[in-house]
Amino acid sequence: MTTTRSDIIASSERVFDRKGFAATGMDTLTEAAHVSSRTLYKHLGSKSELAVAVLETRMERFFDSCTAASIDDLFTGLETWIRAEGARGCLFLRAQGETDSPDSGISTVVSEYRRRLRELIGHLVENVLGRADEALTNEMLIVFEGATSAASYLGTGAVTAARGAASALLDRAR
Repeated sequence: MTTTRSDIIASSERVFDRKGFAATGMDTLTEAAHVSSRTLYKHLGSKSELAVAVLETRMERFFDSCTAASIDDLFTGLETWIRAEGARGCLFLRAQGETDSPDSGISTVVSEYRRRLRELIGHLVENVLGRADEALTNEMLIVFEGATSAASYLGTGAVTAARGAASALLDRAR
């Protein structure tokens, strides 16, 4: 069941993803959501609050869809995500880069997304090696983030290449 709030968030995510956060005005967001500005403000407050809600919703959707039990599963999940959502780079990174106010709440959501992603990768690394490996976790995170970014111009081939790099890193760590 959708609600007005969730409909506004979903339509705003598509707009922010395609047009950016800074370049998108409230008129564009209300038009995309098919609501009045009064309705948008009533349900989500300011543009910053809307951006935070969009990022929180995307984060939950990503982690709900990412049921990786292995590093290979992680990259399979990324490839599936890119096929479904498109490849325009990391929306969290773009939101952070376009926001000039540290008090907007965006930095907090982006930090939480990064923390959860690193934690997930750390668990996967530990499952494979039987031990924690902070350096390998960081390397895998960088490979994952690089694939997310490079997919914007290489398509899913970026994920294929990243999967190979991740495999080589795991082999080296063993």
